[in-house]
Amino acid sequence: LLKNSWALFTGYGILMIAHGLQGNLLGVRSVIEEFNFIATGTMMSGYFIGYFIGANMVPKLVGKVGHIRVFAAFASMASLSILIHAVFVNPFVWTLGRFLTGFSIVGIFIVVESWLNDRANNRTRGQVLSTYMFITMIGLAIGTLLLNFSSPERYEPFILISLLLSIALIPILLTKRKPPKFKKLSSIKIKDLYKISPFGTVSMFCTGFIHSSLFTLAAVYAATINFTVFEISLLLFLITVSGGIFQWPIGYYSDHYDRRIIIIGCAFVGAFFCALSITASGASLANMHLATSVGMSKIIFFVFVTLYAGAAIPLFTLNLAYVNDFIPKEKFVAAGGGL
Repeated sequence: LLKNSWALFTGYGILMIAHGLQGNLLGVRSVIEEFNFIATGTMMSGYFIGYFIGANMVPKLVGKVGHIRVFAAFASMASLSILIHAVFVNPFVWTLGRFLTGFSIVGIFIVVESWLNDRANNRTRGQVLSTYMFITMIGLAIGTLLLNFSSPERYEPFILISLLLSIALIPILLTKRKPPKFKKLSSIKIKDLYKISPFGTVSMFCTGFIHSSLFTLAAVYAATINFTVFEISLLLFLITVSGGIFQWPIGYYSDHYDRRIIIIGCAFVGAFFCALSITASGASLANMHLATSVGMSKIIFFVFVTLYAGAAIPLFTLNLAYVNDFIPKEKFVAAGGGL
C-alpha cells in the first residue's frame, strides 16, 4: 500500500503540516488581537460551515473531473485562503477565509479517503485508514511545533503555510500511479447512511463535536489561560501525536474483532480521561494560571489530555471503516462526504 500510494501520502502529509499550523496559528493570533469569544467562535466555525457545504458538493466534482484535479484545485484554494488572513486582520474576513479553508480541506479528505478505500478490503480497511490517520496526526503535530517558527503576530507563519500547501501539490501531480476510476459514482443521502449503519452514523455525528472543539479551540483555550507559545505548541503536539500513535493498534484490533466493541471501548476510555482532564484543569480558568511555571498540576493535565486524545481521535477512522464495510466501492466518495 505504501509503495503504491507514496505520492498520495507524501503530498497529503505536507498538506497536513500546513493545516496543523494554520488552525492553531489563527487561534493564538485571535487571542493576541483581542477578538472576543463570540467573534473567535464564529470565525473558527466558518471552517466547519465550509466543511459541511463542501462535503455535499465535492463527490459530484470528483466524478466529473477526477481525484487528482480536485486535490490540486483545493490545495491551491487553501493556499489562497491563508494569505487572505495575513493581509486582512479582521474577524469577518477571517471567517470567510476559514470557510474557504474548510471547503478546501474536506475536498482533500474525500479524495484521499475514497482513494484509499478503493485499495482496501474489509480485512485491511481498519489498518489502511489507521495509516491514513497516523499520517494526518503526525502532520498536524509537526505543524503545531511550527508555531515556534516566528511570532504569531508576524506575517512569516502565514507565508510558510502557503508555501507548504503549494509544495504538497508536487508529488500528487507528478505521480505515475493512476487514481481510482469508479464505473459510476453513486450519491448517498444522510438518511440512507443512517439506514445502512445507524450506529456508525450517530457515532460519527458525535465524533464531529469532539474533533471540532478539540482541533479548533484547544489553542484558544491554552492561550487564554496564559500558556506560552511553546507550551501551546507542546500541548497540541501531544494531542495529535497521541491520536496518531494509537491509530495503528486500535485499527489492527478493529480488523480482527467487532468494530462496534472497539468504538464503544474508545468512547468510554476517552470520556474517562476527559473527566480527569477537567478535574486536573481546576474549577476555573484562574486555577490554570499556574501556566507561568511547569508544576505538577500542569504535567498531570498534559498527561490526561494526551491519553484522552489517544482514545477519542481514532473514533473517526473506526466509524469510517465500519460504515464502509457495508457499502459498495462506487459509494465510497459519497459516503466519505456524508460522514
